[in-house]
Amino acid sequence: MNETRQLGNSNSGNKIKPIYLIFIAVIVILGGMFFSSYNTSQTYDEKVIASWSEVVNQYQRRADLVPNLVNTVKGYTNHEKEVLTDVTNARARVGSIQVNIDQLSDPQVIKQFQEAQQQLSSALSRLIAVSENYPDLKASTLYSDLMTQLEGTENRITVARGRYIATIQEYNSYIRRFPGVLVAKLMGYTPKAQFTVANEQAISVAPTVSFDK
Repeated sequence: MNETRQLGNSNSGNKIKPIYLIFIAVIVILGGMFFSSYNTSQTYDEKVIASWSEVVNQYQRRADLVPNLVNTVKGYTNHEKEVLTDVTNARARVGSIQVNIDQLSDPQVIKQFQEAQQQLSSALSRLIAVSENYPDLKASTLYSDLMTQLEGTENRITVARGRYIATIQEYNSYIRRFPGVLVAKLMGYTPKAQFTVANEQAISVAPTVSFDK
């Protein structure tokens, strides 16, 4: 009788109380949510990095065209020194502003980057405008080739910038919502800087490339 009672007590002692089961279940669920949210945050972050790299690549492609374009225009014009100097200076400023991945959360850095790119866009627009006054320049094969490359690059910049804006919206929205906000606070994630509306409207106006003669 005593043995039976002891066996019964032993079995009841081995049972896990419901409160512990609930506690373990909550830990498992929260752990699963955390790792799932962490992986999602990493995925969105990688998209931002990739889209920003594409933006930088396309702007760099445009900057690389500028020296040849300036030299070509210079060969056909004699009174456009100010315009050519503006383009050269704008191109130099663009080259002096490098934004790395860690700076994407700094609105001031992104603003400076946009302003430099907009300054180059405006300078190129003025250069293309004055080029209309030189038929021999417009008729040259080199100038036409450069204009074709510039037009294609401007289109690629627009596409790359649009993708960057979309990925930033996706990333920022996720880390501001539950459960992403919890992971963001624990891991120190911060919202990425977006192109401002004013600047976005400005830089969306690409230099007009025309082949009309």
